[in-house]
Amino acid sequence: MLHFDFYEQRLGPNATFQFFKAAHESDPLATLFMNDFNVVETCNDVNSSVDAYILKIRELRQHGVFMDGIGLEGHFTIPNPPLIRAILDKFATLDLPIWLTEIDISKTVDQETQAIYMEQVLREGFSHPSVNGIMLWTALHPYGCYQMCLTDNDLKNLPSGDMVDKLLQEWQTGRVEGVTEEHGSHSFYGFLGEYRVSVEYGNRTIDSTFSLGSGDETRHVTVTVS
Repeated sequence: MLHFDFYEQRLGPNATFQFFKAAHESDPLATLFMNDFNVVETCNDVNSSVDAYILKIRELRQHGVFMDGIGLEGHFTIPNPPLIRAILDKFATLDLPIWLTEIDISKTVDQETQAIYMEQVLREGFSHPSVNGIMLWTALHPYGCYQMCLTDNDLKNLPSGDMVDKLLQEWQTGRVEGVTEEHGSHSFYGFLGEYRVSVEYGNRTIDSTFSLGSGDETRHVTVTVS
């Protein structure tokens, strides 16, 4: 949308607006995203600067099309973490969920360096409160990867695969055990997600479940022991 106008040249200047409207009319529950490249990767592409992206969103709104989310592809050569953070911060002012949709690192660097660079990108995305999801552009192909893969053709981890496995382990709460204080409370820090809790009291065990979602408030869960 920021780089090309294939349909506008053939169907008229309002083609993109009509496509989004048709999609919304066909499925009002569908989540509409803009998605483009070189927005978060670099500041050298004038066509896809943050301001150009935001201007396009405002232009869509003027034509009655409202985006539900922001898609940033993320095809990096050498990532710049402070730049990534600043761009995410600016998009966060729109109060829309952000997705990093096609993360990969150029094959112009070796596999060890790819893993180092990708970890930088993933940590920036995961730690930002407005980023709701991250997808990798690392699909395995029998004739070679586009830019990078997580495994070789025998499904053995490459350096980037080891790095992703490490982060997946790091970014989960795991098993937490503790003893309640005198008022029967116990506190812990956890990642977002679904939890199962077991409370042991005397000879009894009470099982329950709860979920942690995004938000600034402390989540309080009550398990009744009777």
